[in-house]
Amino acid sequence: MTDWMRNMAGIVLCASLALPAAARAQQAFEFDLSAFDPATAALLAQDVLLRAPDADIDRLFKAVHAASRVDGDAAVVCALFEPDAERSPAALQRMASRLSADSRQRFLDALAAVAVAGLQSPRQPYDAAAGLQVVKSAGVKAMFLNEGFAEGMAADGVDESSRRQRCQSMRWLVGALEGFEPFERAAATRYLMLEGLALSAGEP
Repeated sequence: MTDWMRNMAGIVLCASLALPAAARAQQAFEFDLSAFDPATAALLAQDVLLRAPDADIDRLFKAVHAASRVDGDAAVVCALFEPDAERSPAALQRMASRLSADSRQRFLDALAAVAVAGLQSPRQPYDAAAGLQVVKSAGVKAMFLNEGFAEGMAADGVDESSRRQRCQSMRWLVGALEGFEPFERAAATRYLMLEGLALSAGEP
């Protein structure tokens, strides 16, 4: 699995937490990841993700899926996990603020649910191998349905053509995942988010 795939949901999570103060004020809590070093922030987020119930994780997937269906929003999401993307809190804030109003609110609502549930719930059963298998199955489905999917997944350049290929394959993958059962989507989303957070923290 390529690094940009592993970063996908974890970076979306951090971007959503870094939304501008005016939008954050709509929620009853506030996260400031800039107060922590990347490794500590990743550990805190990992714990929340391991405690949030499947329904809340799936709600976050649905926010990603909805954004992926809108060209402008999909481009913003794709840019967040490009190989050469800047991922400082300020950069993530700039990126997230470019989402359309509907997508931005959808992410806020989904992240609010994940964060609240993740702070209040016990650890959920988690099988990384099962989550990875769902991702692989969705990849196979996307490959059969969409010519060029494999090429986009393998593209690792920083040129515009490679970026477009990666983004299109990401959209196809998310579209394929949408057809799975909610518990399967949650398993895949949790896996991708935890993998992305581990990568951002410098874990192998």
